[in-house]
Amino acid sequence: MLTEETITKLNELRLYQMAEVFRKFQVDANSSALSFEERLGIMVDQEWSVRKSKKLSRLCKSAGYVFPHACIEDIRYDSTRRLDKTMIAKLSACTFIQKADNVIILGATGTGKSYLSCAIGIAANRNFYTVKYIRLPDLFSDLAVARAEGTYKQVIREFQSVKLLILDEWLLFPLTATEARDVLEIVEATFADAICDRVVHNAYTIVLEGSL
Repeated sequence: MLTEETITKLNELRLYQMAEVFRKFQVDANSSALSFEERLGIMVDQEWSVRKSKKLSRLCKSAGYVFPHACIEDIRYDSTRRLDKTMIAKLSACTFIQKADNVIILGATGTGKSYLSCAIGIAANRNFYTVKYIRLPDLFSDLAVARAEGTYKQVIREFQSVKLLILDEWLLFPLTATEARDVLEIVEATFADAICDRVVHNAYTIVLEGSL
């Protein structure tokens, strides 16, 4: 009876993994050889691991990646691409986010700019940073709808609130005056003045060659 009451209370506290492991301990004869501290440690580790895994899944899903399975470890570094492995490793550690630095990825169509940006974003998610990936045309479309619906400021704040904002197809086409103001509205929270100069000079620049 006490065991079932404990499991019920753990579930009411939403400690589902701890409850499941505790239940397994009751039917596993080998668990009796473990000390109380060891059993408690196993229960806590399981709860922590599952929660972290679920949080990572939520972060990746909410980011909206065009390549949701992009991975730093899968990037090719053959000579045709001239990709700096040391720089990529440094970016995957996400210190650039802590320092509020930028990453500019340049290259022709098909060189893997979008894949690399998603891989860096997912590396940030693994460090439990919030990320949002969006194509610049889609950003302007979303903001135009928000402006019409009266939710413009709210949507702007949502973009400003993420730790890493990935803008794909960056300035591939001339901006209208409204679109230029939209970009400034989003980045002004980080760069109060001299926007273009600070974006470029506070940046890691990657030039991709070859093909993905």
